[in-house]
Amino acid sequence: MHRINFLLNGKNIEIDVEDHITLLELLRDKLNITSVKEGCGIGECGACTVLLDGKPIYSCLTLALKVDERDVKTVEYLSKDGSLSKIQEVFIKNGAVQCGYCTPGMLLCAYALINTKKEITEDVIKEAISGNLCRCTGYIQIIEAIKDVAQI
Repeated sequence: MHRINFLLNGKNIEIDVEDHITLLELLRDKLNITSVKEGCGIGECGACTVLLDGKPIYSCLTLALKVDERDVKTVEYLSKDGSLSKIQEVFIKNGAVQCGYCTPGMLLCAYALINTKKEITEDVIKEAISGNLCRCTGYIQIIEAIKDVAQI
């Protein structure tokens, strides 16, 4: 067992973890953050995407020990005081949310992209979400929602 200390959605977390526990397992099983989902377990689908120091990562491939003294954000970070963020509202408005399985990962990738301050084009959006699979929307609504938030 190792004690780790990290920020989770702006709150300090101090917890003991085993060497082999993934960040996905820590978040879901020990911290009850169920928006982070296991889809494939091999970093192919993006359902487990979280932000680590502002960059999207697959939590199923990341050992929990790797987040010691770092900043982890899940989709819960986006809403404040029970209100949806602009990006969440725009996803709903554009029909970019259907079954919801991919939505947290898509939202986090979009959030990370928008916060990079680089020029956002449709190709840049497609690259940013390329690690997240969606079987419902066909991606068009998701891309349109991100364009709306980025105002391009």
